[in-house]
Amino acid sequence: MSKFTLLFLSSILCSALMAQRISNNDFKILQAKEDSMKLYADKIITGQSMSIRFNNDSLFTRAFVKALKTPWSFNYPFDSLQTISKIYAPDSSFRIFTWQMVVSENLTRQHGAIQMKTADGSLKIFPLIDKSDVTQNIIDTAANNKGWIGAVYYRIIQKRSSNQNYYTLLGYDENNLKSNRKIIEVLSFQNDEPVFGGRFFSYDEDSVFKSSNSRYIMEYKKTAGARLTFDEDLDMIILEHLVSETGETQKKWTYIPDGDYEGFKWKNGRWVHVEKVFNQITELGKEPVPMPVKDAQGNTIQENLKQNFAEEEKPVSGETKQKN
Repeated sequence: MSKFTLLFLSSILCSALMAQRISNNDFKILQAKEDSMKLYADKIITGQSMSIRFNNDSLFTRAFVKALKTPWSFNYPFDSLQTISKIYAPDSSFRIFTWQMVVSENLTRQHGAIQMKTADGSLKIFPLIDKSDVTQNIIDTAANNKGWIGAVYYRIIQKRSSNQNYYTLLGYDENNLKSNRKIIEVLSFQNDEPVFGGRFFSYDEDSVFKSSNSRYIMEYKKTAGARLTFDEDLDMIILEHLVSETGETQKKWTYIPDGDYEGFKWKNGRWVHVEKVFNQITELGKEPVPMPVKDAQGNTIQENLKQNFAEEEKPVSGETKQKN
């Protein structure tokens, strides 16, 4: 049996065992509450005015906390809440809910909560209070859940150092009218309390010295769509390298990807910056061409030319090629 199959079956078994802890009656209660919450959650995003979005955010938050008070709610997935991010830590010790609300065209605020797994199924929760718009130096600030630098999280990476777990969060922020941001944030627990940030980002191996930071913030042009992800095979955080398209390095809203990739590798309890992830350069004349129409001497390969033309003439799947 393959490793993937074993992991898949294991995840199903774990889910089934967790779901068994919720009684049938409580499960139905949570389903009913989820149905009412879904409308509020959708209007946080789609509400036409700020007052509508604020009101539905308030209604959703109150209903959400009441739902989480249901015994063993930690095991309930809330799958229908499509506008709410819900991700478990790899060790299932907690999960994070995050969502965003557009306050104005120049301000987007995130809300959220950390729900801890408890032995008796009771609720232990840390509300996340977004203070990013009033924090002066967000790159170098470490804070608890009440001084959170907001983001909608889409990935948790668990690492361990000195007998302590560290949970690296990858998040997204529709920052303002001009730019978006992606954030790499390390969450740890000290005295059973969440701490966001710390000196976890090192540039010691870079060619140009830069001091360590408490988090990494990737800000870029609104339409650029810069990529930031975790590569399981490389065991690295990979992100697109950005440059200012206008040469104005102080204006983050002009930053776009330039085709290169940089990254971070976990070493000795820190994410160490890697300036260039992919160093392979394709030699001239060895570009990956599936069916070249010229040989090395520049002569046309007629058979390949005909084949390429035939491929272009094929209709796109689901369409019928129009005849003249």
